[in-house]
Amino acid sequence: MPSSPADRRPSDHATGLEVRPFRALTYASPDPAHLARVSSPAYDLVTTDGRERLAGSDPHNIVRLILPQGDAPGGAAPPAAAGAPPSWATQAAQTLRAWQDEGILVRDEAPAVWAYELQPPDGEAATAGWLAAVSIPAPGSSAVLPHEDTFPEAVEGRRALLAATRTDLEPIVLAHDVDPDVAALTDHALQAAPTLELLDDDGVRHRLWRVTEPPVITGLADALRRTGAVIADGHHRFAAARAHQRIDPGCTGCDAVLALVTPMGPGGLRVAAIHRVLPDLDLDDAAAAAARGFAVSGVPVPAGPSDEAALIDAVRTWSSRPKGSGYLISDGRRLLHLDDPAPSVRARVPSEAPDAWRRLDVVLAHRGLIEGLWGRPDRPDSVLIAHTVEEALRTATERAGVALLLRPPSPADVAAVARAGARMPRKSTLFVPKPRTGLVLRPLAD
Repeated sequence: MPSSPADRRPSDHATGLEVRPFRALTYASPDPAHLARVSSPAYDLVTTDGRERLAGSDPHNIVRLILPQGDAPGGAAPPAAAGAPPSWATQAAQTLRAWQDEGILVRDEAPAVWAYELQPPDGEAATAGWLAAVSIPAPGSSAVLPHEDTFPEAVEGRRALLAATRTDLEPIVLAHDVDPDVAALTDHALQAAPTLELLDDDGVRHRLWRVTEPPVITGLADALRRTGAVIADGHHRFAAARAHQRIDPGCTGCDAVLALVTPMGPGGLRVAAIHRVLPDLDLDDAAAAAARGFAVSGVPVPAGPSDEAALIDAVRTWSSRPKGSGYLISDGRRLLHLDDPAPSVRARVPSEAPDAWRRLDVVLAHRGLIEGLWGRPDRPDSVLIAHTVEEALRTATERAGVALLLRPPSPADVAAVARAGARMPRKSTLFVPKPRTGLVLRPLAD
């Protein structure tokens, strides 16, 4: 269940981001085709089928480290003997050492920061930022603010993997306050020939520049020290890094986490919607229950080349309208609109919560609809996550359930919630485009 945001406001002794260079671990071959084969999306975006496809694309695909046994994308740790690392985490550590011994992965001689540009297809604006080791702030600091709830099991799964491998295998993403000096340093770095480059399956071009010049590193650190940041992606990994630091305070390098820091606003990330699927829920039953607190109406679905294509077109038409209220639900065949929530539904949102949190569509969806009218607990087995409309509709069909299709919050909404000290329900935001996992790893020990 999404936790109450009361009493979560950060203290006033906030400090800015503290970043430093690190000696990266990268694949020995910089060939773009090879990098495309051995890299992957972030672990929590990899489905079971996707994991097998990635593992089959190359014997050294990074998915063998981030999901070493093809575990569920949530990353929860299976049971292990008290004090012993899970067997899959030990397996990942052994694989990582073997790849270094074989020269598949090589360690940089000098510490560096990495400029990173992500260019989406179709002429959309590029996102640019920096990969660096970001210090984990002291408790109570607002230098790095989360905005989503986490699950302890998933945090422990990522912590166990970090403890076993002693390596940040993939970056979290931070959206920082805009600073002109950071922008100037980024623009300058991107003028050179990239160190690494690849085109991923979604048509996003990733370009990275290894930067070792002390004046640039110092200038970047000084500029980012004037900014604070919101976690855009990687809440569980950030919590895992913090937990590992607490458990092993003397660990070299455990005071920081690998992060891609990008500006909040122009030149930074965009927010896409993340949808929900309620398995084993009949659409008519869902509509009848929802009608106790919403106005329920049918959405016309024009004829298309397939039922799914027609539904997707109808959803996109609805999503492209000026922002309004309400949700869409579907069983993969029909489409219904829920609107005009009743006062009894709105009353399920705690009145003591910050305004920024109370206004969120996803909060009302969880508190008023999923938990209230549908009576479903917010657990990974009861409320499934879908990162695209296509995935939501397909999963609803396969699981005899209902897809709940949401509009995305704005980046300003996300920042306001974080700065109010609140948390959105888990998996409320999908910041895009995503950095590619496997291009740059950070061993904890220098």
